[in-house]
Amino acid sequence: MNAHYINSSTMLIATHSGKFHADDVWAVAVLDLVFPNCNLVRTRNMDIIAGADFAVDVGGVWDPKAGRFDHHQKGFAGARESGVVYASAGLVWKEHGPRCVALIAQRHASYTLSEDSARQIAYAIDGDLVQYLDMADTGAAKNAPGSYGLSAVISGFNPNWLDEQAAPSAAAADELRLAQFRRAMEFIRDILVNAVKYRVSGLLALEQVRSAERLEQGRLLFIKNSALPWVTVVRNEMPNVLFVISHNIAEQRYMLHTVPAAADTFEARKDLPASWAGLQGAELAAVTGVEDAGFCHNNLFIAAARSYEGILRMARLALDEPVQSA
Repeated sequence: MNAHYINSSTMLIATHSGKFHADDVWAVAVLDLVFPNCNLVRTRNMDIIAGADFAVDVGGVWDPKAGRFDHHQKGFAGARESGVVYASAGLVWKEHGPRCVALIAQRHASYTLSEDSARQIAYAIDGDLVQYLDMADTGAAKNAPGSYGLSAVISGFNPNWLDEQAAPSAAAADELRLAQFRRAMEFIRDILVNAVKYRVSGLLALEQVRSAERLEQGRLLFIKNSALPWVTVVRNEMPNVLFVISHNIAEQRYMLHTVPAAADTFEARKDLPASWAGLQGAELAAVTGVEDAGFCHNNLFIAAARSYEGILRMARLALDEPVQSA
């Protein structure tokens, strides 16, 4: 039925035919990243499944060393320490996630992760994403309301009855389902690559933020790239830093940021001067004495100037501003 997809010179991934779900799409996408150029067959033929290098979400066996990743069999009891039961996404990720993370980091960020870092990132991605694919597949929960959860989005790649009715033959309908499965794989691959790159960039940013220049007796931090995610490390590791200067390379201007006092709050360690609130251009320049001052947000958490010298003067003014009593 789908035997023409088999090529004995490459590895074969087998998964079930018919409607696909996010857990099997994720699992196949991960294997395809770790073992490039695998062939894919979607079938219920047990002979083909038995001969495949990997069997995903089909076959009735969980044996990662043998490439078997099914969770439908009677007696299956695979679960995370949290109690969240595995589906095929989690089973494949548990076995191959760290290696997949390391490969993506190397290919897409030119960064070599240590085994421990790759394992930690894989664990984080499982907690943020993969476990919810499993929960949706096993009926334990939905990862977002209605049509906006990733599982629902992936399900939407399946051909609907109008698509299948328009197919000239059963073979053509199978071809359409396989093509849509591959489209869903590409979508999942982008999500996975972005998830890894985000965390790798966080590791690299951590190093740069920690080594950034401290000014004004340690109360001011200068970061050379505004795109660096600095908030968490400054908040957790630099209690004396009241403001951060950063260079917005894309817009060629310098930014002055307040530092959040705690996670998930708009309260800052120190606000920008109240007299700056909502001012722009000449109005802000008149108040600050900084000719190239750009703007200050009305909520006093960010301001800008064209030059480093200008933003440094604004930072010193903000540091010297007396704290308003409540």
